[in-house]
Amino acid sequence: MAHYDALIVGAGQAGAQAAVSLRQHGFEGTIGMIGAEPELPYERPPLSKEYLSGEKPFERLLIRPAAFWDERRVEMMPGRRIVKVDPDTKTVVDDGGEAIGYGSLIWATGGAPRTLSCQGHALAGVHTMRDRSDADRMRRELADVRTVVVIGGGYIGLEAAAVLTKQGKAVVLLEALDRVLARVAGEPLSRFFEAEHRAHGVEIRLGAQVDCILGDDRVTGVRMADGEVIPCEMVVVGIGIVPAVEPLLAAGAAGGNGVDVDAQCRTSLNDVYVVGDCARHANRYAQGAHIRVESVQNANDQAVVAAKTIAGVEASYDALPWFWSNQYDLRLQTVGLSLDHDEVVVRGDPASRSFTTIYLRDGAVIAMDCVNMTRDYAHGRKAVTDGLVAPRERLADVTVAIKDMF
Repeated sequence: MAHYDALIVGAGQAGAQAAVSLRQHGFEGTIGMIGAEPELPYERPPLSKEYLSGEKPFERLLIRPAAFWDERRVEMMPGRRIVKVDPDTKTVVDDGGEAIGYGSLIWATGGAPRTLSCQGHALAGVHTMRDRSDADRMRRELADVRTVVVIGGGYIGLEAAAVLTKQGKAVVLLEALDRVLARVAGEPLSRFFEAEHRAHGVEIRLGAQVDCILGDDRVTGVRMADGEVIPCEMVVVGIGIVPAVEPLLAAGAAGGNGVDVDAQCRTSLNDVYVVGDCARHANRYAQGAHIRVESVQNANDQAVVAAKTIAGVEASYDALPWFWSNQYDLRLQTVGLSLDHDEVVVRGDPASRSFTTIYLRDGAVIAMDCVNMTRDYAHGRKAVTDGLVAPRERLADVTVAIKDMF
């Protein structure tokens, strides 16, 4: 049976960063990395943007070339999925029945796309967007597609709508709530992006309830709860992810919507760490609530903390969350978490397509959404970490730099 001093399960952003950080911080033991996909670790955010549009070849998505992993003595095991973890014997078992031993285990599997449960959800032409194979299937079909229905008005859905519209497709976006981005942003930002997408030809339907997907072998349309049928040749589903942690929960790890970890990313299982999208941690930027953060920043920073801890270097996770989204010629940069905000200040004029939405709680800045406002984003990091308190009219005045409010 193969054995690794550090075994990484998951070959995405978090897994790759964990391996890099182990070596950077002096870990000399053996490292193995198991990934369910056949590829080497690659960046996922471009899948729904530059890769789907054909602007960026896959080779440019690779986090590191093959030689890098060889030089750092990281043994790659692609195309294998771990289905069982035994914390007593410190072994995992893959989908081929092979057992692998570990000294420390870093679980970095992210999540699987949440799928529809209605009739027709498995028809050809119904897509999620999580890995390269998803994007490749969409790309192969697009030449024969005129109309795409996007289900879900979060960032994945909006980014896909922007790319598909630029490729000349008619796009209908369906959101079950009363505005897009409702779970992650305030109303001013939601309404701005709704207007932008409509101006580019996207038909956005809010409060939209899907009954089923129509078609025999392949999708031909989407039937709504009121009986209306929207004809289409492709459906893109972007309604979130389900953390890929079943083997850990079955092994007794504490958690539910993800696996619970402490400040060093340790789970309740001995020598088992969880990082990235599937890690549920206490976050001071969410008032200490236990949350999962789905972002490249969180994946990288948690991976560094776990790697340092395994390498014997003191570390704790307390990173400021940040995110980004590119849609058309808009660059959205978010810093902080707007959860439980009680006031929103709009800085600048959304009609100018360059503005910032500032979120307050008890008068202090807790998060900022910056649209084509890189300077606000850069200064906003300190505003959030310090809990900046300033007069509302001053926060809204774009002639006053945020850095001058401290």
